[in-house]
Order: sequence, then structure tokens, then C-alpha cells
Amino acid sequence: MERIKPRTLSGFMELLPPQQQQMERMMDVLRNTYALYGFTPLDTPLMEASEVLLAKGGGDTEKQIYRFTKGDADLSLRFDLTVPLAKYVALHGNELAFPFRRYQIGKVYRGERAQRGRFREFYQADIDVIGDGTLDIINEAEIPAIIYRTFTALGLRRFQIRVNNRKILNGFYALLGLSDRGAEIMRTVDKLDKIGADKVRTLLIDDCALSAQQADEILRFISIRGSNEDVLAALSGYAGQSAVFDNGLSELRAVTGYLAAFGVPEENFAVDLTIARGLDYYTGTVYETALLDYPEIGSVCSGGRYDDLAAYYTDRHLPGVGISIGLTRLFYVLQEQGLLNPDAPTAPADVLILPMTADPAPAIALATALRSEGLRVQLYTEAKKFKAKMSYADKLGVPYVVFLGEDEVAQNLISCKDMSSGEQTALPFSQTLARIKAGLEERCSGSIILEK
Repeated sequence: MERIKPRTLSGFMELLPPQQQQMERMMDVLRNTYALYGFTPLDTPLMEASEVLLAKGGGDTEKQIYRFTKGDADLSLRFDLTVPLAKYVALHGNELAFPFRRYQIGKVYRGERAQRGRFREFYQADIDVIGDGTLDIINEAEIPAIIYRTFTALGLRRFQIRVNNRKILNGFYALLGLSDRGAEIMRTVDKLDKIGADKVRTLLIDDCALSAQQADEILRFISIRGSNEDVLAALSGYAGQSAVFDNGLSELRAVTGYLAAFGVPEENFAVDLTIARGLDYYTGTVYETALLDYPEIGSVCSGGRYDDLAAYYTDRHLPGVGISIGLTRLFYVLQEQGLLNPDAPTAPADVLILPMTADPAPAIALATALRSEGLRVQLYTEAKKFKAKMSYADKLGVPYVVFLGEDEVAQNLISCKDMSSGEQTALPFSQTLARIKAGLEERCSGSIILEK
């Protein structure tokens, strides 16, 4: 039989067990933090009818989506978690309490060119708040405040949440007589970090049919820099000419003020007029988050306000705001840069029990007792030499190995070896348990990420 060489498709990530444990710990931090703010977990299908997912994708969505037919069905894999959420609330709106606050961690699929830090299959970790008819502006400030708390809980400090409002951009384009090309211009401007100002200017002229003067005016506008107050003050100079612009400026002032009230330090958020977000469904506040020491990676967390996304599925007005962490990308960057804490536990078990008696019953009873105390326990009963058993423990990184022989059973003691220090003790159950729990607490006290 001809053997097929095993391989993983380009743009798809497979992790070895220790790295998968690190990813799971990150997910746990996200779930626990989101739960602190009253978000409920949600899961939606990986696959939807294409007409549902493409109802209002816009931009490059149709080019990137994985779409196929099965029989008479036209199906697509989800490219984000926001559009399926819009379908979900439209479908189940009468059964939900609003504002509906949900978080979701799941895989999405985009058929783009695989490259450093960009994948075709990747995890997103989303939080969204959906309102019924209206949604207060405070939600637009709380969402990035939650991201601040999440990132700091992971151990990150050097990051910045960049905030803008698409109404400001739309209002400014209207002042230039470009209202009919606003969405196209924003998709082009959104490429600024990737391709630079010169290429964006060329695209604005060639693809968006702008004059050189209009392109220069747009680039000059989005290049306004300074402290948050400096940028807001500069924007005030454009006020009074467009109701849309003025509304966006008022919302941006409110969001930045509330962010400070939520306890987000100004060094971790900034008004940035280059942030536009390429997807057409965003209508107000938009966010992108960057790791300051790795600007070449681009945004690892983005989102914004959307007022009309669910309109494709229902007459009910369901405005929302949300943000998404590109979890696979973030993990890739942290791993590549050596920022994942090497001392953080990654073993699948806290204790490995090696039965040293002909009768395994005492070892089984001990494993059961330790598990009832909340410890993760593996029972190793394979007929291997002692050296091979210890090598197994080393390879897994199990912090404690317990030996249970005839002497231990007769004396009602447990021999326990700390695999880090090499210290071995023979103590009663209660004292062994206390020693293991104290050691585990110390091992788990560090953060997942250690910034250099």
C-alpha cells in the first residue's frame, strides 16, 4: 500500500500539546474576563447558507470566503463571528433579553494568501452587545475597556487600542463632495498600515477616481496627530459644516471620556483617524489594537459599532457594537517573539502515579482521592521500565510523580517527587496533598505572557 505523506495545509495551525495547553490557558483568561462583564457564551454553526453570510459582507469578503455546493445547497464557511451573530439575534430575538451580551470563541475561515501571522483557519474571540431599537454610547466605551482588562490579565502592557468614528470620516468625505464613494475610500484608507501612504494615494486616484488634491486632503486629514485632546481639538475646526461629522465627533468625545472613566490609561488608547475598518457594516465607533513593539504585525483586535447589520434578516432594529481578538494571530506573534511564559504549566496532569505493587487497587484508590480534591491525575500502568516511566513524566512536564509500592501501602504513606526541584518526600495523604497544592499555586501564579 502506498503511503501518503502527512502534511498540514498552508495557513492552518496545528499545535503540539504544550503549546495547545498555552492556547487553552489564554482562552480561559478570555472566558473568565468576559464573564466578569455579564456576557453569555454562544456558539453558532461553522457553515451557513451563502446568502445568509453574504447578505452584507462588502469589501473583499466574496473573494475570501470558502464557498461550495452540496447537492442543491449553496454553502459557505463563516468568515467572522459577527454576521452569524446578526442572523442569530434576528432568528431568536423574541427569546432573548436585550441588550443581549454574548462572547464567542470559535474558528473562522478566509481564503486569503497565507503569510506570517495570517491564517486561513483561525480562532476569533468576540464580544458583542446587541440592543433592541437603541444602544447607549457607553457600550462603545465599555467594549475596549474589556479588551484592556483582558490583555492586562494575559500579561500584556505594551499595547494600544486605537479609536475612530466612521461618521467623522463620512462627514469629512461629504465636505469634499465624495459621499457616494465613502465606503470605497474607507476600504482603501484601511490599507494604510499595510501598503503605506504613497500607495494609498495612488489607489485613491486610480481606483477611487479622486483628484490628486482630494487624495492629498484625505491623507492630510487622517494624519492629524497628538494627544487625544489635541486630535479632538483639531477635529473641532471642521465642526458646524456637516451634521454627520458633528454627530461622529460628539460620539468620539463621549467614548474617549468614558474610556478614562472605565480606568483605561491614556497610553493604552488613542484617537487615530487612519482607523476605518474595511467591512461595510460598521457605522460609528471603530477600533483596532496593536502591539506597540510589533507594529509590522498589524491589528490583533478590532471591531466597532454597527447599526444595520441585522436589517438583512429582520425588520426589527437591532444595533450592536463588538470587538474581536484574532486569537490565532496573537498566539503566533507571542510564540514567535518568545513572549509566552516558559515556566507556565503546560502539562496535562498535576500528578503522575506510578503503581509499584502487583495489585493496582491502592493506586486506583489514591488517584480517585486526589481527583476528588481537584487535582488532575494520570495513572501510569504500562509495563515499562522505571526509566521509561520517568522519561514519560519528563516529556509531559508533569510537576509531581507519586510512587506507591508495598512499603508505602503498609505504612500508609505516599512517596512524592517534585520534578522541578528533585525533592522527594514520604508523607501521609493530607500532607502530600497540601505540598502538591502549595506547589501548584506557586507555579500558576505567573502570567501567561512575559513582555520583554
